[in-house]
Amino acid sequence: MSRYDSRSGDPASYRDRRSDSGFSGGSGLSAYNSSSSKKDLESSEPPRKVDLDGLTPFEKNFYVESPAVAKMSESEVEEYRTRREITVEGRDVPKPVKTFSDARFPEYVMQEIVKAGFTEPTAIQAQGWPMALKGRDLIGIAETGSGKTLAYLLPAIVHVNAQPILAPGDGPIVLVLAPTRELAVQIQQEATKFGASSKIKNTCIYGGVPKGPQVRDLQKGVEIIIATPGRLIDMLESHHTNLRRVTYLVLDEADRMLDMGFEPQMKKIVSQIRPDRQTLYWSATWPKEVELLARQFLYNPYKVVIGSQDLKANHSIHQHVDIVTENQKYNKLVKLLDDIMDGSRILIFMDTKKGCDQITRQLRMDGWPALSIHGDKSQAERDWVLSEFKAGKSPIMTATDVAARGLDVKDVKYVINYDFPGSLEDYVHRIGRTGRAGAKGTAYTFFTAANARFAKELIAILQEAGQKVNPDLAAMGRGAPPPSSGHGGFRDRDRGRGYSGGRSWN
Repeated sequence: MSRYDSRSGDPASYRDRRSDSGFSGGSGLSAYNSSSSKKDLESSEPPRKVDLDGLTPFEKNFYVESPAVAKMSESEVEEYRTRREITVEGRDVPKPVKTFSDARFPEYVMQEIVKAGFTEPTAIQAQGWPMALKGRDLIGIAETGSGKTLAYLLPAIVHVNAQPILAPGDGPIVLVLAPTRELAVQIQQEATKFGASSKIKNTCIYGGVPKGPQVRDLQKGVEIIIATPGRLIDMLESHHTNLRRVTYLVLDEADRMLDMGFEPQMKKIVSQIRPDRQTLYWSATWPKEVELLARQFLYNPYKVVIGSQDLKANHSIHQHVDIVTENQKYNKLVKLLDDIMDGSRILIFMDTKKGCDQITRQLRMDGWPALSIHGDKSQAERDWVLSEFKAGKSPIMTATDVAARGLDVKDVKYVINYDFPGSLEDYVHRIGRTGRAGAKGTAYTFFTAANARFAKELIAILQEAGQKVNPDLAAMGRGAPPPSSGHGGFRDRDRGRGYSGGRSWN
């Protein structure tokens, strides 16, 4: 039995014990001294002295290695990490766990894992759980759909249950920052599912909806807040909550938050959290700006990378790229839908909200069951569209990149890039909506002359994944001008609606 499971039978018993050694200071945005910023990632020196006056000490190391894990030799550990494409950095890195029982989660967590039907930890969970449970800062680099949400949520639940119960006026113990409303809501669903057995309360704080219900949740007291940066700052400045008790901080999809311009808000929020917190920093990519931000927020972290840090696509996804002109796109989309539509979920990405609405309207006029989701729609409408898509009532959904990350819809069979995105990172994340959790998927991409600057990098991604490269795309990669029409036997009969030789996506 691990130390954090040594409570009495009632899962909430420890947290029912009131603590009168509360935190000094009030709520709002009274930042900690700037001298508490953390050292560079590679620093091996002891942490600089920080001002912890008035802050109650807390426990964050809960990991007890199981006998099965302890018996693993270095060569066995190396073989397991190689097989699962796990790369680690840091001092005193714990061995990975091969089974859920090896992680030695408390019984109340194990019951939820069994109920969910999971058979073995994903790669990020196998290595991430021991790291997170040891209480050290952690950088996790893994593609979407890798199971990272539970990689940080289950240790968060253990962390919460080891802390004194919230007193009136206390803010949360765990804070999860996410870039979009959709991702925040999906994280909350997992937090609710796995936290219910130990009576852990959570709330989701995001814009686009009335503040009233969120304020009421905060006033009642919640152990876990999942939030987008802007609305959280609003709540802090309105004194509806505070971050004085946060000891477990998660930054999910940090690369996406930077892409969306949230760096100032992230820094403002993190400055309000005690400097000896545990910070878990998750990203699907590792560009320089993401690394620089990690250096400011983390001290002496572990780092775990699943797969390569180089940008690459999920190998379970068949990728097809067709060179088209802008005017050909809609007719080619309709013919493609004719070919592939079998009731499966199809996600179509557009560059603009206007384009999203226009194409959706045209598809519906042509009899296709399509709905759209983008940032200008109300939260209620976005929730409804997602529920219709998930239920299969509207199997075609058009979207801007608001849905490209964090959208957890099972069994999306096809992704179509109607417009090529503004970066290769977004391309990888878009097509990553299919082929999740070991399933196969297919991605189709319309590529125009305006996208030519991405040709060389796109070819590299296709080749790394063992995909065929369209000859016209290969020519564009060598600097040749794009062809006047799409490759692969498309023709302009009936204003482009027909294809010679059947489907051209092979």
